[in-house]
Amino acid sequence: MGSTPGSGRRTAVVTGAARGIGAAVVERLAADGWLVVAVDVCRDLPGVGYPLGTEKELDALAERWPDAVLPVVADVRDQAALEDAVELAHRHSGELHAAVAAAAVMAGGRPLWETTDAEWDALFEIGVRGVANLARAAVPRLLARPEPRSGRFVALASTAAHHGLWHLAGYNAAKHAVVGLIRGLATDLRGTGVTATAVSPGSTRTAMLRASADLYGLDDTAEFARHHRLERLLEPEEVAAAVCWLCGEEASAITGTVVHADGGFTP
Repeated sequence: MGSTPGSGRRTAVVTGAARGIGAAVVERLAADGWLVVAVDVCRDLPGVGYPLGTEKELDALAERWPDAVLPVVADVRDQAALEDAVELAHRHSGELHAAVAAAAVMAGGRPLWETTDAEWDALFEIGVRGVANLARAAVPRLLARPEPRSGRFVALASTAAHHGLWHLAGYNAAKHAVVGLIRGLATDLRGTGVTATAVSPGSTRTAMLRASADLYGLDDTAEFARHHRLERLLEPEEVAAAVCWLCGEEASAITGTVVHADGGFTP
């Protein structure tokens, strides 16, 4: 892009940014001229049985967009760290226009009564508390914009927020909680010009989907495509397109609800 980050650019904070849907959101926003603070924990965590995104992946994303992406290694469970990420965005542009909570993990593969405390804690601390922490950090900055204002808070939910998936009761519960959080947040924001929405992806070609296949003992993630009316897996960029549209001013009529970017999922 050839320009130095500065005032006047639309600015967003995106969590879960090192890979998968989060990285695709960062890439699309950057391509559309946004300045993006890209946040990821960049380390493996207890209760999560597969490798998470790495600092190398996060840095590679920033290197592809050197004038548009600011990488931040931070844990969404750390409220102060997210407040620092939001302030970084604000320092570079003077305003915050959107926040996207994409950080989440997969755990399960057994009945609820066999779910461990570590798995349950990872699902809720990252996938629910992490969303709430980002909202608590970002919404005050979104509301600080002059009226008539617009601001966007978008969280990644899942088809699991709307269906009971076999041996994933903890993940089901966490994603239901995300939808409830968004509906409550949107009500708290009524009349402000700031909106809150969720996006529920279907089976998307990511490391998390590979982890899901491993939980089910599947050799090929393509087996999940049979649940889609599209009869194929989704690509991260397809889900990111929905998320990034919701970040724009043209999505002003959408709040307190879910956009189902799920390929026509059927249980």
